[in-house]
Amino acid sequence: MKKMFAAGVIFTLAISSMASGIVNVSSDFSVEETSQRLETILKKKGMKIFNHINHSKGAKGVGIDLRDTKLIIFGNPKVGSPLMKCQQTVALDLPQKALIWKDDMKKVWISYNDPKYLVQRHDLKGCEKVLGKVEKALAGIIKAAATK
Repeated sequence: MKKMFAAGVIFTLAISSMASGIVNVSSDFSVEETSQRLETILKKKGMKIFNHINHSKGAKGVGIDLRDTKLIIFGNPKVGSPLMKCQQTVALDLPQKALIWKDDMKKVWISYNDPKYLVQRHDLKGCEKVLGKVEKALAGIIKAAATK
């Protein structure tokens, strides 16, 4: 029964990802711990962390209460540059971003752009091999950051 439920959840998330271009992965950890885990994994994989934005802290500074929400901007020119060579407008969505956030049920999520969305949005052609690698790498990195 648990496997059927898990399969249903994964299917639902996959469908919502295709529709929105966003992949949502639930995390077993707090926003802070998920964020730290993700940064550690990214650095070990040779990724550069360009910025880490604490949206909740920024909101609090202007008197708005926002659930924990952090954004990590990361990438690797060895991967992003070939994509930009295929279609320069993909640079609008690069470097990659991972949003770590807590929903209204106190569940923590990591959300990121589905690489298939980039294909559609930017009419990428000739980069299928690179995009396949990006998709696989992102899924693995996010899963490692989010699960025990």
